[in-house]
Amino acid sequence: MHRVVFAVYPAFEILDVSGPSSAFNSANRALGVLGKARFYEIELVSKCGGPVASSSGIVINTRAIDQLSSKPIGTLLIPGAEREPLLDAISDAAMGQTLPQIASKARRFGSVCTGVFFLAALGLLDGKRVATHWDACTSLAEAFPSLNVDPAALYVIDGRLWTSAGVTTGIDMALAMITHDLGATITGEVAKRLVLYARRPGYQSQFSSLLQAQVKADSPFADLLGWIHSNLDAPLDVPALATRAGLTERTFHRKFAAATGETPARFVEIVRLDAARMLLSRGLSLKAVAAQVGLSPPARLSEAFERRFGVSPRLFREMHAEP
Repeated sequence: MHRVVFAVYPAFEILDVSGPSSAFNSANRALGVLGKARFYEIELVSKCGGPVASSSGIVINTRAIDQLSSKPIGTLLIPGAEREPLLDAISDAAMGQTLPQIASKARRFGSVCTGVFFLAALGLLDGKRVATHWDACTSLAEAFPSLNVDPAALYVIDGRLWTSAGVTTGIDMALAMITHDLGATITGEVAKRLVLYARRPGYQSQFSSLLQAQVKADSPFADLLGWIHSNLDAPLDVPALATRAGLTERTFHRKFAAATGETPARFVEIVRLDAARMLLSRGLSLKAVAAQVGLSPPARLSEAFERRFGVSPRLFREMHAEP
């Protein structure tokens, strides 16, 4: 069994624990369907053990951290929290003495969201590349200048250290761990069981182009943006989009650019290329990807992809395609 230990403290973020633990448990269920033994054993520990309340009021039962058995630990994860409870946890001498010992023996260790501050304060991350919630990146870099903080990545792997950005990205990181441990087939079953829209790789930005535009855009464009994302292989020129929005072409172009910060053509290309990157990471052929995202022929996809990402789609697929 691969032991996954979550070290929690009062007012921790519940999704930082429940998201990854659900992914690991779903992997066990997927293995069971195949007639294989469970792989993950999940344990929750805290300073004194017993019930610990999360920031949302949900209480979980834990074991005292000094009562962990001597069995090998596969993964140690620290969840995040808001500033005050996080500082209280960091100042706890008992946790500060025990966690480094556990981390040193674990096969891998890491954090979800602002839990990285806890590890950094313990001196476990000097010189490491890390991720955290976008709203905490500047504070982390200022408080711990020896760290290489990646403000965009969903999660970062640096040797035995795994760190993820905010909240739901803990699930993305857990899926990557499952792929590393059990392979892409089991991970795919987990993603389906959790009804995930897509498995997001670590290099993907914390903010998708679609999300950023939806935040900016007023109705009716918020709905239109979702439709664009679901119909990338359709003609998405200004006449077609203006007709769908019920506006003249000139009015549509002006209002769309004002609402989203991008021209219609530029926005469509950005969303198509982001989708292409996801499909390439799954190992699809350039021809298939180009057709699905509306950038056929493949030469057109290659030119636009390299212009935006600085690497050819073929090389990107070789670097990031799932095994």
